[in-house]
Amino acid sequence: MSNQVPTLQASVICEDVRQEVNGMQSLVGVLSVIPAASAPIGVLKLCVWSRWTNGLGKFKQTARILAPDGKTVVVEAAVDFELQNTNAQATNVHFFAGVQFKEFGLYHVEVSLDGKVAIRYPVAIVKVNQPNQQAAAAK
Repeated sequence: MSNQVPTLQASVICEDVRQEVNGMQSLVGVLSVIPAASAPIGVLKLCVWSRWTNGLGKFKQTARILAPDGKTVVVEAAVDFELQNTNAQATNVHFFAGVQFKEFGLYHVEVSLDGKVAIRYPVAIVKVNQPNQQAAAAK
């Protein structure tokens, strides 16, 4: 069987992916920004959800989150998958627990197929004031 490289149909970072009774998946808390009052920031759970289609063969997907310097890997996971015909789809979910963001800034989610980057998109860790801080600043 010769490989046909699949197309990445979609990829998102979210707070959770739930398997419904009917077999469908629900994405919870799709993120582009993670607000926090102070750094470092600990996030109990993050998920990278990706779907591949229109391919044929065996592949390895790697998902990782890169720090603002663009080099430091915050978290990384990989999964092997197979598409047995070009009409098949593969949905991969990487669950990351206890993720630590050391500083505020623009991080990037990177999804690769067999070592080649398929998509790279930003997720910002931003400082927000807590209500108590706003009240104290107003006095």
